[in-house]
Amino acid sequence: MHEVIQLIAGAWRPGGSGRDLTVHSPTDDTPVTRMTVSDEADVLAAVAAAREAAPGWAGTAPAARAAALHAAANAVEADADELAGLISAEMGKPVADARDSVLAGVGTLRQYAELGPLHRGRTLAGDDAAIDLMAYGPRGVVAVITPWNDPVAVACGLLGAALVTGNTVVHKPSERTPATGHRLVELFALHFPDGVLNLVNGDGTTGAALAAAAVDVVAHVGSTATGRAIAAACARTGAKALLENGGKDPLLVDAGVDPAWAAEQAALGAFANSGQICVAVERIYVHASVADAFLDALVSEADGWAARIGPLVDRRMRDHVDEQVQQAIKEGAEARRGGSVPVGAGAFYPPTVLSGCTDEMAVMREETFGPVAPVAVVDSFEEGLRRAASSTFGLAATVLTPSMSNAQQAWRTLPAGTVKINAVFGGAPGGAAHPRGLSGSGFGYGPELLDELTCTKAVHLQSPPSGW
Repeated sequence: MHEVIQLIAGAWRPGGSGRDLTVHSPTDDTPVTRMTVSDEADVLAAVAAAREAAPGWAGTAPAARAAALHAAANAVEADADELAGLISAEMGKPVADARDSVLAGVGTLRQYAELGPLHRGRTLAGDDAAIDLMAYGPRGVVAVITPWNDPVAVACGLLGAALVTGNTVVHKPSERTPATGHRLVELFALHFPDGVLNLVNGDGTTGAALAAAAVDVVAHVGSTATGRAIAAACARTGAKALLENGGKDPLLVDAGVDPAWAAEQAALGAFANSGQICVAVERIYVHASVADAFLDALVSEADGWAARIGPLVDRRMRDHVDEQVQQAIKEGAEARRGGSVPVGAGAFYPPTVLSGCTDEMAVMREETFGPVAPVAVVDSFEEGLRRAASSTFGLAATVLTPSMSNAQQAWRTLPAGTVKINAVFGGAPGGAAHPRGLSGSGFGYGPELLDELTCTKAVHLQSPPSGW
């Protein structure tokens, strides 16, 4: 059993709530982590520690802050195998995939370590007798609340960007992956002054206390419900809310595409990490001219994925996924593959393909976050585009098409932060986008994240009148 405690002002100690939470393996139900829960007093102490450390860290030379982040990146890379094992034990991701995600986090840390010292203001064209400039500085104390589905890579992005720009941090990892979060902060903390990075642990109660505390930014990646609660808390305190919430990302399969290739893309988007990816494919609109061949190929792809995916994070998540599937079947969808809870230990759920889906079904409207590919047939590209755009979410979307004009129409009109043409995943490093609707607000990645975590001050410097 991994034991998880909190870090406040450089001191590791148990949380003061008197409560423990135990994480069970989603593979075989055995207990893997015990966490002592931080109470409100702990949260306030962590925020106070970060506030006290803020002036010193803000005044540290940008190059020195970057060097600390480079050192943290090296430590995380050296510990990649242990971190991957923790991720796999706590949330079920296969170890090789978990290691890849850890290394992705290392790359992000190095990116921000390089960009941080370059993130500076600019001079303005004013009167020759004066100097006008726009100067950047840290916002202060940043609360970083991270999810369980990619616990290292996401945390590395937010922690790295916040720290390199001179902010101090109070971090709360997901209660589903607390040992992973604990180990990551252990590796970071050796390279930063006491109080610059603090760790609190717990469930939604701890997160709510942190979001309501006297911080300057709350940066959150996770569910829409939690994001809305954080936004409300920030509206009361005046903190900035930086949110990446849930999604219901569409995949549009146009006429003229190779249905077997389209099925490969759809399966990758729907089944990778057991569907537990913020930008997973969650609903599919396929043109009638390729629908039959596409569905047959997608069922075959699902068969191949069955032996490759891990469990869902826990049985509660599996129950949620299966509830959506069973409701869709009751409403007329057909389970072409999967669609039932397997017998045995753990939180496994099979790759599932549903045909005959309608936009009224919850499986096409609400976030599923599981290995489910619900398919609806459309008669034209325009119909598919219209239905793909009809959602309260706006995180990402994918379009598979041989038509450049359709591709142009799609990326210009789809109300999503990220639009991918002819590939469900991929893209150049450093990309940043604004989520739409219920999916959040603000840049969560790329150099623009540094802007989100800094304040701009306009400065006018003029010489005193002559004769003084």
